[in-house]
Amino acid sequence: MNKNYYAILMAGGVGSRFWPVSTQDFPKQFHDMLGTGDTLIQKTFNRLANLIPKENIFILTNERYNDLVFEQLPEVTKRQVVLEPAMRNTAPCILYAALKIQKENKDAVMIVAPSDHWIEDEKAFTNNVQQAFDFCSENDTLMTLGIQPTFPNTGYGYIEYDKIAEATIKKVNQFREKPDYETAKGFIEQGNFLWNAGIFMWSVNSVLKAFKTNQPKLYSLFESGYAAYNTEFEDDFIRDNYAKAENVSVDYAIMEQSKNVYVIPATFDWNDLGTWGSLYDKLDKDVDGNAVVNAQTLTEDASGNMIRTKADKVVVIDGLQDYIIVDKDEVLLIFPKTKEQDIKKVLQSVKDKFGEHYG
Repeated sequence: MNKNYYAILMAGGVGSRFWPVSTQDFPKQFHDMLGTGDTLIQKTFNRLANLIPKENIFILTNERYNDLVFEQLPEVTKRQVVLEPAMRNTAPCILYAALKIQKENKDAVMIVAPSDHWIEDEKAFTNNVQQAFDFCSENDTLMTLGIQPTFPNTGYGYIEYDKIAEATIKKVNQFREKPDYETAKGFIEQGNFLWNAGIFMWSVNSVLKAFKTNQPKLYSLFESGYAAYNTEFEDDFIRDNYAKAENVSVDYAIMEQSKNVYVIPATFDWNDLGTWGSLYDKLDKDVDGNAVVNAQTLTEDASGNMIRTKADKVVVIDGLQDYIIVDKDEVLLIFPKTKEQDIKKVLQSVKDKFGEHYG
């Protein structure tokens, strides 16, 4: 394997739309959401390890998940776990990790990948990443993988690329925010729009140059600790300075501001597993269209439901269509699939009424 290949595996999110399974203390990336035997972070780590040396996969997460990372990925070392002492979105933590990697290997090329995506064709994923790495090794570029849209989804941002180019690697014209339905329909009809999956590739030098150019204040903050990185003094510097960083996404900080951005239309199926409905879409269904994880079910006049319990729990359902039914310890959620985007609000209401420990 190429020792210059690195990965930043993003594992700091809370995943509140997967409540009650995903909670602040134990978020979705550390759960076996699909009942496969592996948690989402384990699946992602193993997928990246098909191309990238395991010792070069850095786990970027919040301090509170440190023990969970080592429990689920026992092969990683302390060097590979990069901890955020405060929630500051994706730009600060990626910049911090990139500086650490550059200090270790100035020839590094890397991928930034969320820990909660579901990708079935891992060989196609690896081929796309290899193609991006080859391009990034030779060019001063920022790259992303875009997903071919299958319907006018209003829940994703879009990437508009240059229609003229026949090449597999497309020049990005602009990033577009989450659209309304009619706008999303127009994007798909135009034929040169992809879903933004938040998967990025670049050389360490290109991404740091982009931060220095577009976010000089943020760059200066983290670059000032360069001497401490990868030493015993790093933790003290980060503890004292990380919270000073602006709360900003890497998309806004550098991708939307840069002129040297390219995209590869992905050749693999992809699901961001952001909601119970997206999980339902990926799972096998029974004859009535019910998706079941762990439970043993007896159903009558019940269809289109997403059902998840602890292992082998017997669930009897009569007369429910298109519901999310999730049993987790002291919480039972029975909620219409059509209102799944409201689960965040419901979680807040539950915490307000019954206490923070329910979330």
